[in-house]
Amino acid sequence: MIYQKYALTQSLALKVLEAVTNKADELGIRINAAIVDDGGNLKAFIRMDEAALLSSGIAQNKAYTAAAFGKSTEEWYPMIKDEPSLLTGIVHTEKLVVFGGGIPLIFNGKIVGGVGVSGGTADEDVQCATAGVQVFEEYVQSLVK
Repeated sequence: MIYQKYALTQSLALKVLEAVTNKADELGIRINAAIVDDGGNLKAFIRMDEAALLSSGIAQNKAYTAAAFGKSTEEWYPMIKDEPSLLTGIVHTEKLVVFGGGIPLIFNGKIVGGVGVSGGTADEDVQCATAGVQVFEEYVQSLVK
């Protein structure tokens, strides 16, 4: 059987990335930001000047986690905090991040990618990622009008 699917374009990924870094500038922080497609493959990435090198991998993993599971990374800890086996086990899953900064990109109920931000506090990372998601949602809403 063959099916059709939606795909995140390079131009939209770059628009999302621009919104993320604009928010970081507004907050006065230096971040790494990653956009992945529905398969978790890197679509766009930026390391802002003076952003922490370690945060580059974390941003990519946040985007991957969001795209792979269709959940924001900040949703993970509340789901597992009262489950000792999950809390100590699942956090060892490769690329899984359980703190804020990764948000899925969803169109018509389908995951088309994820955005991941790292470099600020968890709250700042979420604010930056949310700015990117807003641009994504505004763009895709213009397609259905």
